[in-house]
Amino acid sequence: MSAYTSEFDDIPGTRVFTAARAKQGYHLNQFCMSLMKAENRERFKADERAYLDEWPMTEEQKQAVLDRDYNRLLDLGGNIYFLAKIFATDGLSYLQAVSTMTGMPIDEYQQMMVSGGRSPDGWRSVQEGN
Repeated sequence: MSAYTSEFDDIPGTRVFTAARAKQGYHLNQFCMSLMKAENRERFKADERAYLDEWPMTEEQKQAVLDRDYNRLLDLGGNIYFLAKIFATDGLSYLQAVSTMTGMPIDEYQQMMVSGGRSPDGWRSVQEGN
C-alpha cells in the first residue's frame, strides 16, 4: 500500500477499494457476482453455508456474509457494487442495506442523504482521535 492510499485509513468510516483489497476480496466478489443468476440465488437461499463453501473465501468472509455484516465485508475486500448482489438477493433496496451500515434508521438515513449527506464536522482522524 502506498503512503497516499494509507492516508485514507485515517478517515473514520472510509474504506477505499485499493488493489490490495481487490486481491483480498477477489473470491468474495466473484461469489457476489454469481448471485446475478437466478439459479445461483435459489441455491444460496436454500443453503447459504453450503453455497458459500463452494467458494475459496476465508472463513471470516463467509461468516460476514452469513451475518450480513456489510462493513466487515468491505474491510475484507468486498466492493459495495458487488455486495449489492447480496442485499438484492435478500430483497433489500440499496437504501435499506446501506442504512444498516450507518446504524441509522432508514428514514433518518434517507433524510440525511436528501439533505446533502453527512456533515463534514466531527471525527476527522482516527490517528488524532478527533
